[in-house]
Amino acid sequence: MNLGFFTMPIHPPEKDWRLSLREDREAFLLADELGFTEGYVGEHITDRVENITSCIAFIAWIAAATKQIKLGTGTINMPNTHPAVVAASVAMLDHMLEGRLILGISPGGLLSDAELFGNLDANRNEMFLESINQVLDIWAGEPPYNFQGKYWNISTQRTLIRDIGQGYIGRPLQLPHPPIVVTAVAPFSKGVTEAAARGWDPISANFLMPVWVKSHWPRYVEGCERGGRVADPANWRVAKSVFVAKDASTAKAYATAPDGPYVYYYRSLFTKLKMSGRIELFKTRRDQPDHEVTLETICDKLIIYGTPESVTDQLLAFQDEIGKFGTLLYAGKDWKDRELGRQSMIMMAEKVMPRVNAGILKQSKAAE
Repeated sequence: MNLGFFTMPIHPPEKDWRLSLREDREAFLLADELGFTEGYVGEHITDRVENITSCIAFIAWIAAATKQIKLGTGTINMPNTHPAVVAASVAMLDHMLEGRLILGISPGGLLSDAELFGNLDANRNEMFLESINQVLDIWAGEPPYNFQGKYWNISTQRTLIRDIGQGYIGRPLQLPHPPIVVTAVAPFSKGVTEAAARGWDPISANFLMPVWVKSHWPRYVEGCERGGRVADPANWRVAKSVFVAKDASTAKAYATAPDGPYVYYYRSLFTKLKMSGRIELFKTRRDQPDHEVTLETICDKLIIYGTPESVTDQLLAFQDEIGKFGTLLYAGKDWKDRELGRQSMIMMAEKVMPRVNAGILKQSKAAE
């Protein structure tokens, strides 16, 4: 199992924006040093606490400072950006990273962003598909472009000057395009099936109950079969909120404190998803009454914490519950305590993952 990093950082609103950005940057550089295989960063425009407004800009900021980690947009919210801007910006970013880019895309889930961009009442899934199709058509085509859509029209026919390159949109370094991933947040996600059929791979969100994470694999298999490819668990990425400490008491105190970064993270998400009618993500069964879903039950089910030995056991149990997957994405949180935040990532890479992979190997041999 590989170890990756995924952050849609939720910082306290009173925190200096400069400090939170430097902290997020430091987390990615640390992940690179520790051998994390890939790292993703989210984006939102209208959220004071999720305050990275452009994943493309953020990745460009850290590109030259990283050495080996693959960096992913996690995700570009396609209905909120013109497809030509996405195509051109992603192509340049892939060159800046020497081909270390993973393209993460989604319809976007923050309703205030949707309202801001005028698509709150629109069919954002339909917009998403038109947008990514046009991006891929741009990369596969030659100028002058001429794509007519329901939401966007793209053309350089009237202004093309072929000899000097005017009217041309660059291609990514990775051809025909960087690997594409989609975030999966819905139980039994139909989007996972559609994505898999197109050769794309899923990231299961860290705010989804394990029973719903498990539901993504059959959907992925269905899509792979339709697309004529083998469904390989190595291509399934699963994000998880994990905190590792040297002793159990420190781990429990930091991960469960009402004013700590882990509880704060889920309090923010619980508030947003409850108001948008998506509380089902936090249920353990579909007929569970809403009043049974509390912040306490959410944190109890979704936060793994403890010593390296304890976290190893919990992660192996988690994999037994949902099935095999290829990359565990350590979910970034605010570093309320910088040293504890750093040490958790270090111990995750140096102490937990070797134990996890040894445990997986042992299970595999026992099954033979």
